[in-house]
Amino acid sequence: MGRVRLEPITWDRLGDLLAERVLDLKPDDGSPWPRIAFDGAPAARPGDLAERVAEALRVRGRPSLAIGTAGFLRPASLRLEYGHEDVEAYYNGWVDTGALWREVFGPLEPGGDGRVLPDLRDPLTDRSTRSPYVQLPPGCLLLLHGPFLLGHWFPFDLTVHVLLSPAALRRRTPEAEHWTLPAFDRYESETDPATTADVLIRADDPRHPAWRG
Repeated sequence: MGRVRLEPITWDRLGDLLAERVLDLKPDDGSPWPRIAFDGAPAARPGDLAERVAEALRVRGRPSLAIGTAGFLRPASLRLEYGHEDVEAYYNGWVDTGALWREVFGPLEPGGDGRVLPDLRDPLTDRSTRSPYVQLPPGCLLLLHGPFLLGHWFPFDLTVHVLLSPAALRRRTPEAEHWTLPAFDRYESETDPATTADVLIRADDPRHPAWRG
């Protein structure tokens, strides 16, 4: 990170610039639905940025759908099988990636019907949300947000990573969730999202982000 040059920016301006960037984004596989990742730890709040971009797209007349991986957690009986603070399970087993492939990415493949499920399970009640499917018109952008997105070979057309330094991540993560921090160390070591993402945003000070885009 010491060699990466980041430019100061405001969140509003960032939302506008990212919206402008994806307006003409064409998936390499020929899909009519561009798929964008907003990757980051919960403390980095990548979902807030995804919603900001969705709003910027709306005022430009472009439809989008923001989906969070928190709506696709496996049942508690499975993700907590090895205890409430198992780092390996948190890193590899909490999100139902099979359901994401089946209900979100599959319908957006070339030749897909564009009919996606916005969420599957309420993370608070651990019950099915029973949400209706959403029909995405051609050209509608999928904005998927959550942690560890770059480690699953999902077919993203653009990836955005919201980075926190280890100190900022610890500071902004609730103490009861500090047990999850080794998972983010592992993610950085195995995936190097700061280097591999198309767009990098540093948000150590949530009031003053900086970016490389």
